[in-house]
Amino acid sequence: MHKQLSLLQRFADMFLKDVNLGVILVNPNLELEDISDMACRILGLNREEVLRLPMDRVFQELPEEHRIVDPRILDGRVARNQAISWTKGQDRYELLVDSNVLRDEEGKVVGACIIFKDVTNLRSLEEQVQRSDRLAMIGQIAAGTAHEIRNPLTSIKGFLQMFRKSFEEQGMSREKSYTEVMLKEIDRINELVSEFLLLSKPKNTSFEPVDVSMVLRELLPIINNEAILHNVTVQYEAVLGMPPVIADREYLKQVFLNICKNGIEAMGEGGYLSITEKLDVEERRVNIEIHDTGPGIPLYVIDKIFDPFFTTKSEGTGLGLSVCQRIIHDIGGTIRVSSKGYGTTFTISIPFP
Repeated sequence: MHKQLSLLQRFADMFLKDVNLGVILVNPNLELEDISDMACRILGLNREEVLRLPMDRVFQELPEEHRIVDPRILDGRVARNQAISWTKGQDRYELLVDSNVLRDEEGKVVGACIIFKDVTNLRSLEEQVQRSDRLAMIGQIAAGTAHEIRNPLTSIKGFLQMFRKSFEEQGMSREKSYTEVMLKEIDRINELVSEFLLLSKPKNTSFEPVDVSMVLRELLPIINNEAILHNVTVQYEAVLGMPPVIADREYLKQVFLNICKNGIEAMGEGGYLSITEKLDVEERRVNIEIHDTGPGIPLYVIDKIFDPFFTTKSEGTGLGLSVCQRIIHDIGGTIRVSSKGYGTTFTISIPFP
């Protein structure tokens, strides 16, 4: 019996330290009895500091609905594969949570156990596949109809330009202003068609070694000019000796510029936009973090921002971030976003050879 208990104890110790699961044990007073190393890492907790603390104190900075341990768990409220999003700093995790009560031989509740699995990569992969399928379908439609849309627009635009010139010569300023409005709207339609085409497999792409630091330095004057209009301060942190990535230089510029402009516009008036280069030698990736100090992205929206046509802007098309994600995915990279209500961080991760 002693040997068996010792074996079970060793298994329990190994389970909490080595198994790739988050495990939380609470006693009948809803105090933290034990916690696994993985749970500490994901939740941002120090094991020695939180043991024996009431769960209210462990998660005191979070509203009750966002806590990973439901206080009603001791009343028999169990969970099975409950999906929860958890944000720690600039990292966002997708978790699948199971919970259950623990009973003694007489059926009395002596505690509860919460077990969760980090499925961030699986969830991200699933979303990428679904989004790529949608983008491919939209791209096929766009490629097939772009010329049919642009040809009549070109004719209409030509006649409107002719009318504008005639109105100007005859001093018909009101009629001239109407044609200018129509020409402006035609240009918007043309821009929308161009974005549609980018959702299909990009044509004439030129994949070559690209210095990401050089691309960002070339864009800084444009980003700074945009920031000045919104009273935003731009901070840029470079890494010396950043290895080149294999990408299309112009498309890469488009991604960085689009995300920076989104961040600047999200802040309204005032704030800081930081662009930070990071090198992950182990994973062989160049990471660019673009962080703004705006209001952040609500949790119910954050999963939709890369969906085609989803936008919170009154004049937005909802295609900008979809195009950015398509460009980065085509070079084997990823774009991740995290937001905690006081700013948003986009992390563009690109592999290098």
